[in-house]
Amino acid sequence: MLCILGFMSTELETELQTEVDRRRNFAIISHPDAGKTTLTEKLLLYGGAIHEAGAVKARAQQRRATSDWMAMEQQRGISITSTVLQFGYLDCQINLLDTPGHQDFSEDTYRTLAAADNAVMLEDAAKGLEPQTRKLFEVCRMRQIPIFTFFNKLDRPTREPLELLDEIEQELGLQTYPTNWPIGTGDRFKGVFDRRRRQIHLFERNPHGRREAKDTVVDLGDPRIEDLLEQDLYYQLKEDLELLEGLGAEFDLEAIHAGQMTPVFWGSAMTNFGVQLFLDAFLEYALKPGDRKSSAGMMPPSYPEFTGFVFKLQANMDPKHRDRVAFVRVCTGKFEKDMTVNHARTGKTVRLSRPQKLFAQDRESVEIAYPGDVIGLNNPGVFAIGDSIYTGKKLEYEGIPCFSPELFAYLKNPNPSKFKQFHKGISELREEGAVQIMYSADESKRDPILAAVGQLQFEVVQFRMQSEYGVETLLDMLPYSVARWVVGGWDALEKVGRLFNTVTVKDNWERPVLLFKNQWNLQQIQADHKDLLLNAIAPVVSGQEPT
Repeated sequence: MLCILGFMSTELETELQTEVDRRRNFAIISHPDAGKTTLTEKLLLYGGAIHEAGAVKARAQQRRATSDWMAMEQQRGISITSTVLQFGYLDCQINLLDTPGHQDFSEDTYRTLAAADNAVMLEDAAKGLEPQTRKLFEVCRMRQIPIFTFFNKLDRPTREPLELLDEIEQELGLQTYPTNWPIGTGDRFKGVFDRRRRQIHLFERNPHGRREAKDTVVDLGDPRIEDLLEQDLYYQLKEDLELLEGLGAEFDLEAIHAGQMTPVFWGSAMTNFGVQLFLDAFLEYALKPGDRKSSAGMMPPSYPEFTGFVFKLQANMDPKHRDRVAFVRVCTGKFEKDMTVNHARTGKTVRLSRPQKLFAQDRESVEIAYPGDVIGLNNPGVFAIGDSIYTGKKLEYEGIPCFSPELFAYLKNPNPSKFKQFHKGISELREEGAVQIMYSADESKRDPILAAVGQLQFEVVQFRMQSEYGVETLLDMLPYSVARWVVGGWDALEKVGRLFNTVTVKDNWERPVLLFKNQWNLQQIQADHKDLLLNAIAPVVSGQEPT
């Protein structure tokens, strides 16, 4: 019997190792308008997941962008929610975690980065580093995620490539290694030089970049280059390459995996220039699913028991069924349909009978999944963001914190007959983390307080309350811009006594949160009450159900 068990264990270990080696998992981070949704579409195009790429602000006769499925996203041409797109390419299984670029939804991006093994930092080559990119880079650095940089929009006028590299090194403290190099920019952008293969790729344009770009590949020094490429561009390329070889950093895969060096790529997602070269190199250099920190120690993906954690919840992805989906990152072991798992926070067992493979809004049933994959689970109110599920010995992965909101407003229901729909909508949007929801410590004030990073979050909540739950709502803005959680809870707050220039509210876990009109009021309270400890990030609590 022991021999049979040993054989099964060895067989599973081999299967897990094979599948982990095939997995690549990454999130794309960028400032709004850098072209993130366009790049996502083109990666899907080259991966064979779609046959024709759709622009975000699509004309009526064009198809919509796959990753932007929500009605409001399609109307405004922006990404509001994170989505998961899974596809195969060159015998690899890719899990692409598409995140919102808009700064008002950065918290959704923070949560998604918790499930990512790699990050692609997309930059507009005309603008370079922008505020939202810097902010998200710090989250990647905190998590020590390898970063791949793609300079986009080379088909338009850009800044000097060497200047852009210098900006990354000086401002982010990140070594750069140009994996390919642009040949011209704007109207004269002809292609890129692939430093890995020592080859020049000259691209042919096609209308709107809706299909894969054709390219002509020639070796450096091939006499045909003089017929294919203008002389000044060829001489500029040779000069740039001499500079890179003489002064640039040496390629270091360990430094890339440690988040200390970034491979840099150049191209145009709109015209498909350089996208396939990026994808090929990414698969070769990217970090495979690795060890994850848990309450039981570092868990390798080859650990035979299944474990995973919920990093996102989404309500109403299918408007016909009013569903709620929990996005689960598989960390170890083998997931199988209909398996029964333990739910770490509640101690209950849950049968995972309707697992789904996610492709933006589209879903299909999935039978098995491996570390690095993301699966969708039907969520009848069981799961919360940060929950761990497992078989075998109990463990919990690190929780996902909430960050300090900056805008606050009461959300009011002017129609009493819609009370049930209003309550359901608030409950489900709170669960998925679309916005933080708090309540006044004054029991006579029962309206929920929306706490957001940006104004657009309020608009999305009102839009979704109307379109998904049939409830019209009113906002009553509050004059606060800073929130701090009280370390030590209500007992610590009671010891301090009365506080001025602040108001006390409760978060989802009934914990006290102080709201201040401005930073100066916060500093005043901290100066007057040295024993009062405040935190800008909500403490992560396990084993407690949000109210």
